[in-house]
Amino acid sequence: MSKSPRPAFRCTECGWETGKWVGRCGECQAWGSVAEAAAPVLRAVASPVTRAAVPIGQVSVEDSQFRTSGVPELDRVLGGGLVPGAAILLAGEPGVGKSTLLLEVAAQTARYQHRTLYVTGEESASQVRLRADRTGGVHDELYLAAETDLGAVLTHIEQVRPTLLVVDSIQTIGASGIEGVPGGVTQVKEVAAALIRVAKTRNITTVIVGHVTKDGSIAGPRVLEHVVDVVLHFEGDRNSRFRMVRAMKNRFGPVDEVGCFDLSAEGITAVTDPTGLFVERHHANVPGTCVAVTMEGRRPLLAEVQALVTPTPSDKPRRTTSGLDSSRVAMVLAILQQHCGIRLHNNDVFTSTVGGARLSEPASDLAVAIAIASATTGVPAPRGVVAMGEIGLAGELRRVRDLPQRIAEAARLGFQVAIVPAEPGARSTRQPESWVVEGMRVLDVPDIVSALRLLHFTKRDQPSARDLD
Repeated sequence: MSKSPRPAFRCTECGWETGKWVGRCGECQAWGSVAEAAAPVLRAVASPVTRAAVPIGQVSVEDSQFRTSGVPELDRVLGGGLVPGAAILLAGEPGVGKSTLLLEVAAQTARYQHRTLYVTGEESASQVRLRADRTGGVHDELYLAAETDLGAVLTHIEQVRPTLLVVDSIQTIGASGIEGVPGGVTQVKEVAAALIRVAKTRNITTVIVGHVTKDGSIAGPRVLEHVVDVVLHFEGDRNSRFRMVRAMKNRFGPVDEVGCFDLSAEGITAVTDPTGLFVERHHANVPGTCVAVTMEGRRPLLAEVQALVTPTPSDKPRRTTSGLDSSRVAMVLAILQQHCGIRLHNNDVFTSTVGGARLSEPASDLAVAIAIASATTGVPAPRGVVAMGEIGLAGELRRVRDLPQRIAEAARLGFQVAIVPAEPGARSTRQPESWVVEGMRVLDVPDIVSALRLLHFTKRDQPSARDLD
């Protein structure tokens, strides 16, 4: 007598399966989402093949060449453009501009005489038409359909025969005959599998919009990210017009590229040089500011860090950050107090970035430390100075990646002096070394104490650095 299959329990949020019931999902950590789901018994048999296997050298690549999307910044993230037959998943928070971006991509593709089908399940066709009128996205080769049924979507694909398909969004499309409501794990799996199957067989570039959860991860089963070719995250601050697209997975290009966009009432436009959004040009030197050079993917960006230090009668001074990692700012404050003699236990410290920039990499530590020291002493940093470097707990400065690219970007934008960490073998000396790159003076500094001495932020004697002024 054969043993009956053991019933499986599946998480309704992410699709995680387990042999016994548990109160908390082991994958997405959701409570009360695990329910019993009997797994069907499958018997695989040999079946006819759609195309005979050939040596890889005989496979033609002419049908899979990159084609521009009409949006240069998106082409940069994708590695060159849209690939026929590729399945792209674009995720982002509500209101960040996903639909606006994809409508612009659809309109630009239609202008290149490539037929495009835009399927919306969240809006009516008239609502999308209003946005297209506002952004200039009306074109004869751009077809629009408002559908929430998978069968109807497949029929539209058969009738229109597009080269680009946009589905907004996959959580609103349901497949008849499949258990669950649209947006559920089973439904999302089936809809995604059907759309990707059509994309591969008909060589249609398919862009799927996905929702995100409260913690920012893509909603639905994790298998959705595995079966697509490209996973893009669209992010930005609601209080800022600046938006970024990051590639989290890309089978056709690098995953360390970002695209920058400006979202306005007229639509979304590519920002090829976003540095000016994050640097404030002051008419005079002011204390508490320093410019950092951070890397967003392969692109160096300059961002201004600002700090405000004020006395407080409270026993627990405030430590407020905006656009910076609060834990790293707290570490920098401890290093300044321990190694540089800057006492901040009776002061509130506020640190922020300009223009909604988010600095998370350790290379911005030195700029944060200089801004705080400048705000504490009331001495402004010299004009035209940028700082980049990671600070260790012992006060030493550590080298950061892509230093030549950072220095070249700062020099291109007119900065005259860069303060960078010294080579590891030069940390024993306290005397900064100077060299010139592309007309920009670069100062190698071994530790944070030497950097603050160089800028007159400490009361100790320091070598001649007045020529910075």
